[in-house]
Amino acid sequence: MIKGNFIDNLPKVYGIYTGGFLAFIIIMSIAEQMGMTAKTIGICFVAFTVAIYAIIGYLSRTAQADAYYVAGRQVPTVFNGMATAADWMSGASFVAMAGGIYFKGYGYMALLVGWTGGYVLVASLLAPYLRKFGCYTVPDFIGTRYGGNLSRFLAVVVLTVASFTYVTAQINATGTIASVALDIPFQYAVYVGLVSILLCSMLGGMRGVTWTQVAQYIVLIIAYLLPVFWISNKMGAGFFPHFMLADEVSRIAELEAQFGFVKNSAENLKEVPKGLAGITKAHSAVNATPWAFISLALAMMMGTASLPHVMMRYFTTPSVKAARKSVGWSLFFIFLLYSSAPMLATLSKLSLIDPTLPTGIIGKSISEVQAIDWYQNWNQANLMFVSDFNGNGTLELNEFFMGGKAVVLATPEIAGLPYVISGLVAAGGMAAAMSTADGLILAIANAISHDVYYKIIDPKAETAKRLVVARVLLVVIGFAGATIAAMEIQGILGSVIWAFDFAMSGLFFPLVLGVWWKRANREGAIAGMALGLISGAGYLIWVRNGGSGFLGITQLTFGIFGSAVSLVAMVVVSLMTSAPNAATQKMVDEVRVPSGKSILGKQH
Repeated sequence: MIKGNFIDNLPKVYGIYTGGFLAFIIIMSIAEQMGMTAKTIGICFVAFTVAIYAIIGYLSRTAQADAYYVAGRQVPTVFNGMATAADWMSGASFVAMAGGIYFKGYGYMALLVGWTGGYVLVASLLAPYLRKFGCYTVPDFIGTRYGGNLSRFLAVVVLTVASFTYVTAQINATGTIASVALDIPFQYAVYVGLVSILLCSMLGGMRGVTWTQVAQYIVLIIAYLLPVFWISNKMGAGFFPHFMLADEVSRIAELEAQFGFVKNSAENLKEVPKGLAGITKAHSAVNATPWAFISLALAMMMGTASLPHVMMRYFTTPSVKAARKSVGWSLFFIFLLYSSAPMLATLSKLSLIDPTLPTGIIGKSISEVQAIDWYQNWNQANLMFVSDFNGNGTLELNEFFMGGKAVVLATPEIAGLPYVISGLVAAGGMAAAMSTADGLILAIANAISHDVYYKIIDPKAETAKRLVVARVLLVVIGFAGATIAAMEIQGILGSVIWAFDFAMSGLFFPLVLGVWWKRANREGAIAGMALGLISGAGYLIWVRNGGSGFLGITQLTFGIFGSAVSLVAMVVVSLMTSAPNAATQKMVDEVRVPSGKSILGKQH
C-alpha cells in the first residue's frame, strides 16, 4: 500500500509499474509458447498499454486551470526529463528514424545531431527564462513580452501550423502500428490511434499527459533497446553493439560490393507499391556536401528550440533551477534511444543481406522468400515487396523493397526473435507516437483556448468554461489531424522535419530576442513571425514545385530561409520603431535572474 503524497511516491509508483509491465511481457512469452497466435499477442500488447495510459489519464483528471495547463508546476526534474523524452521521441524517432538511416544512409545522422544539439539551445537560451516568466503557453510569453493581441495571435498561428504538421505524422505512426497489430485498414486505424491519444489528454490536460508520458517512456525505451541488444548478441556483434558500429557498416559495404548494386529502371519501379524503397548503400550521398549535413543539423537544432510542445514541458517544473536540470535529464533519456537508432538500422540491413546468417534473403529463390511468414505479413500490410525483375528466379539486392516504417517494426520478426518482442515493439511505437501526439494536440488546444479564447475573445470566462473549450478543441484538432494523416500526403519523417522548419521560421528569433534583446518590440516581433512563416512556407512551395532553391537550402531545410527573413525583419522593424517601455525592459531584465518569483505570478 502506497501512503503519503503522490509526488513523493513517484519512484515507488513507477517502479511498481515497470515491474508490472515486465511481468506482462513474461506472461505473453509463456502464452506464445503455449500457442497464442501472433495476431492475438499484438492486440494484447497494444490494448494493454493503451488501457494503462487511459487509466492514468482518467486518474489525473482535473478542473483546475493550473493543473490542466502546467501540471500544477510540481513535476520533479527526473520525471519531467522522462516525460519530455517521451514527448520528444515521437513516431518519427521510434518508427522512422532507423528507417531513414537504413535507406538514405548515414547522412541522416544530421537529424540526430540537430535534435540532440537543439536541447543545448533550449537549456542555454530559453527554457529557464520562460519558466521564470511563469507563462502557460509559448504565445502567452510572446503576447505578454511584446504586448498586444496581434503578436499573441500570430504566435498561435505559427504554433498551430508547426504542431499540426507534426501531429499528422504521429497519428500516421499510430495508424500504421494499429493497422498491423489489429489487422485493419490504415484509413480506419488512424482513428483508432486518435481515440487512444484523446483518452490520455482529454480529462487531465498537462497533468494527465505528464504522468502518461512517464509511463510511455518506460514502455518505449524497453521496446527499443531490448531488440537491439538481443539481435546483436544473436548475430555475434556483441551484447553492447554500439562500439562495433564501424565494423558492421564495413561488413555491409563489403556485401553490397559482393552482390553488386544495380539501379532499377523506371519500368521496374512502376511495379513497386507507393512508399516503398529499395536497399541503398549505407554510405549513400544523402548529404552530399558538408553544408548539406550542417544545414540540416542546424535547422533541426533551431526547430527544437522553437517547438511549443517542447517548451511547454519546462513550464511544469517547480523552479527555474529545476527547469535547467530537467533539460539535462531530458538529454540523457533521449540519448538512450538516439544512440541506438543507427545500430538498429545496421543490424536490420545485415539480417537481410548477410548470407552467412540464417535470416539472410539475398541470393535465395524468389518463391522461397515469398513463402516466409514475416514477408507475407508485411507484404499484406503493403510495407514489403519483392519482384524478379531480371527473370533469373533469384532475389537480387535491388529486387527487395520495404517501407521505412517497417524497419523498426519488422526487424524482430526478420531476425527470428519470438513474436512477443514484435508485440513489445508495436507497443513501444504506439507509446512514442501517442506521447508526442498528446503533447502536440494539447499545445494547440491550450494555445487557442488560453491565448485566443481567454486572452482575446472572453477575458472574463470562468475556469470551467475555459477547460470545456480546451477539451472540445482537443477533439476537433485530433479529428482533423487523423483525417489529414489518412491521406498520406507526406511520409512520417518528412512531415516531422517540415514541422521543425515551420516552427523556427516563425518563432525562433521572436523567442530568443524576447529574452536576450531588450530593444526588440511588438512591431518587430509581428514582422518577424509573419514574414518568417510566410517566406519559409513560400520557399517550401517553390522548391516542391520544381524551383531550384539557392545556397543549398532544400525542402528539408527551408526553415533556414524563413528564420533568416524573420531575424532581418525583426531587427530592422524594431530599430525603425520606438523602443519598448521601461516596464517591459525591466521585465526582460528580471527574466534573466535565475531566482525569485515568476514574472506573471498569479496573473492567470
